[in-house]
Amino acid sequence: MTGGNDGTRRTPTAAGEHRAWARELLQHLRPGGRDVRRVVDWLAGAVHAEVSLRDAAGTLLAGTRVPLDESLLAGLGSGRIASAAYEGAGHHVRLVKIGHRAQVCVLAVSRKARFDRHTSDVVTHTAQVIELLLTARETTAAGHRLRRATADLRLAILQLLMVEDTVAARRVAAGLWPGLLDADTACVYVIESEPARRERLLEECLDTTREEALVVRCPAMDGHVIVVSPREATADALRSLVERHPRTFLGGSVRQSLARTAAAYGQAVSALAVARFRADKTAVYAERTHPERLMDPAALRGWTALVLRPLDALPHHTRAELLATTRLGLEFTAVNAAKILGVSRNTVRARMDRVETMLGVDFGDVTARAVVHLALHTQINVVDGRAGTAPGAHAPRLADLLAGPAVGAWAQELLGRLDRDSRNVRRTVRTWIAAGGNAERAARGLGVHPQTVREHVRSAEPVLERRLLTPGTDLYEVVLAHLAVGDLRQPLLAGE
Repeated sequence: MTGGNDGTRRTPTAAGEHRAWARELLQHLRPGGRDVRRVVDWLAGAVHAEVSLRDAAGTLLAGTRVPLDESLLAGLGSGRIASAAYEGAGHHVRLVKIGHRAQVCVLAVSRKARFDRHTSDVVTHTAQVIELLLTARETTAAGHRLRRATADLRLAILQLLMVEDTVAARRVAAGLWPGLLDADTACVYVIESEPARRERLLEECLDTTREEALVVRCPAMDGHVIVVSPREATADALRSLVERHPRTFLGGSVRQSLARTAAAYGQAVSALAVARFRADKTAVYAERTHPERLMDPAALRGWTALVLRPLDALPHHTRAELLATTRLGLEFTAVNAAKILGVSRNTVRARMDRVETMLGVDFGDVTARAVVHLALHTQINVVDGRAGTAPGAHAPRLADLLAGPAVGAWAQELLGRLDRDSRNVRRTVRTWIAAGGNAERAARGLGVHPQTVREHVRSAEPVLERRLLTPGTDLYEVVLAHLAVGDLRQPLLAGE
């Protein structure tokens, strides 16, 4: 059976011609050609008609807008009818309902010639292809939404750990990753690659750790992936991953309590700097002698309580929020701390300004930052950070803590390494610290070029085995060493 001649397209009678248009239509199901708009345009050319694809609300999704019978559209949209055909205003119109999970759409084809078997077959098969494409698109979109939601949950868990809210972090993780944070301790790893390759690296990290670790895109550094894992096997798995990828590096922390995730992250970043110069491209943070471990523990706790006492009048949740934010703000830049916490940098600065005011310090002074950093990191090792000195006991001062023979010997040995440099790098570092880490101000005091100051400070880093040009524990330990030997003036704090 054949249809009449419409004057523009001969009705095919050979099976070969049927296969030709079918092959053209199937081309649109290939990965590179899955575009509903292109399919609608192809249909318009194939049957010499005006074609539109509309959703149930009448919004045009593809093609050209065609005047249609609204009552029939309503019937198709409600599911009462599956297809319809009518003639009006000199045009023959065919309507086909296309249903998929997201919504019901209507494919409308309007042509001057009647629909014969050929054109009817083309419309029917095209409607099936469009339905497949819409369903695939919705499935793909749903997959993207699911992956994004899962990634957002991982980031939320990391942010909770960063502010020491381990209870909430475990509660969020329990729904999707049961047992992930059941352990009391974990290691933090940071993997660095080129930003363009991070997504692939992230997926491989997820596959490698088999959902037994918290894998997060670093919100602060575009090329970094953060992994928090309580399991020993994770380190070997990540080393194997790094071996397979060029220009990829791994830094890891020592095992820390979950409440010290922020400190562990700082260790991993510090180790990453070393990994860039290692043949195996990996490094674990090297435990070294920290000044606080050389101080009398009871005196250190008592001094910490005195320093932080101005914050004790605050509600518990407010106090905890201010302390956690300030700890991160001292360890990283305000911008990166904000990204890690998921808040604005203005929020970070406002919280730190409040702490500054209450403690009576100026965070523009690097020595003040170092001393408050010491108090904050001591505080998280105390049960509630409010354990004061016994009544009538001598109130410890920073000078007392730094005057111990063990601290003095440590400071002399550390800074003495710089004495071997004939350029008097030790003086440059001391002046640079006193100038708030500002090379221009330090240069004016020394009568040299700012670039000379930067070069001296940079050359001191491998000698001291500590990073100085970025804020954090490394820099603050060098500051404490200068305070211990009397090369810098000790800052005044309201609580002392």
